[in-house]
Amino acid sequence: MARIESEVGTPKGGLLKWIDDRFPLSSTMRQHVTEYYASKNFNIWYVFGVLAMVVLVIQLVTGIFLTMNYKPDASEAFASVEYIMRDVEWGWLIRYMHSTGASFFFIVVYLHMFRAMLYGSYKKPRELIWIIGMLIFLVLMAEAFAGYLLPWGQMSYWGAQVIISLFGAIPFVGDAIVEIIRGDYSISDITLNRFFALHVIALPLALIGLVFVHIVALHEVGSNNPDGIEIKEKKGPDGVPLDGVAFHPYHTSKDLVAIIVFLMIFSFVVFFAPDMGGYFLEHANFEPANTMATPEHIAPVWYFTPYYAILRAVPDKLWGAILMGAAVMLPFFLPWLDRSRVRSIRYRGWIYKSALALFVLSFLMLGWLGLQPAEDVYVTLARIFSVIYFGFFLLMPYYSSIDKTKPVPDRVVYNAD
Repeated sequence: MARIESEVGTPKGGLLKWIDDRFPLSSTMRQHVTEYYASKNFNIWYVFGVLAMVVLVIQLVTGIFLTMNYKPDASEAFASVEYIMRDVEWGWLIRYMHSTGASFFFIVVYLHMFRAMLYGSYKKPRELIWIIGMLIFLVLMAEAFAGYLLPWGQMSYWGAQVIISLFGAIPFVGDAIVEIIRGDYSISDITLNRFFALHVIALPLALIGLVFVHIVALHEVGSNNPDGIEIKEKKGPDGVPLDGVAFHPYHTSKDLVAIIVFLMIFSFVVFFAPDMGGYFLEHANFEPANTMATPEHIAPVWYFTPYYAILRAVPDKLWGAILMGAAVMLPFFLPWLDRSRVRSIRYRGWIYKSALALFVLSFLMLGWLGLQPAEDVYVTLARIFSVIYFGFFLLMPYYSSIDKTKPVPDRVVYNAD
């Protein structure tokens, strides 16, 4: 009787063996978690990848609940959002978690990208990881833009009007592209339905797929570290990197602390400052869309404003759109623009450090300028900081090759910053 149960039920060895016989659970956990060796000297900059995963889960879960009561109809969309906020039980919390999560997603992703620029995580052999990461960033921007239209508030409608009209500047095919995006001759109910489908189905699927590929590619070549040293090159007799520790439990325990602190900050914003003074939720978006009344000052959400400032810095609409697109696409080429012999900023010279500092300053200033009216002084400043922004990338092959570097140690070190 016992032998028959073993053949048709749970095999000898328990549930885990039964699963392993049908699905590679244990081997996958060993390969990607318990026997995936990462550098011992990870610092706080290395928590933003896992925090991005946390925010992705928050966005997916809250988004599912929001779609249960949201109506993608031009005449009812704004009212359905108000219904969620006022009448659905805990609807206000779910909506604020979703809107706050969108901003926190970009904060975490921008810091994650900055860490890669600090320690050269885009350099060989991690070029593909960086490219996939940039594709995630592009999809995230598209996802945020599609979701931005859904509340059907004043800024949602007119912001979408401005951005979609940019495609009309493309010679010959611009008008056709705009019509395809809108699905109509103007932004209408069809546009709203189209963006809703993209926001809840197409783009999240692309995002999840790219995140999966990003992690697989990362685990294939291994994580970079603050010293920019390949820990796989020096292994002990047991085949374990001398400067590596198992990702679990050593790094997961530290990541858990970061997640708890992050959720505390996230909860504080959700409960006490969900609109963040109009930066996370614009005040104009608390008014229903009015196609006959243009807001006095149209500006996108803060995470798009650096690129919006570049767009407005150029008088010509076509060239403004080209430069805005170039500002997003140039980071794709960082693995080939950077000619430095070392990865980490710890061992780079003053030229790269100064260039990176100017780049960060230009990005922050462009973000602020994108929120200001298109007046002379702001436009002039936007042009200055746009030049600095593009100069960081276009001049990188030169200044990164002449920059004096320090010797890189053979093994990872601690407290070098």
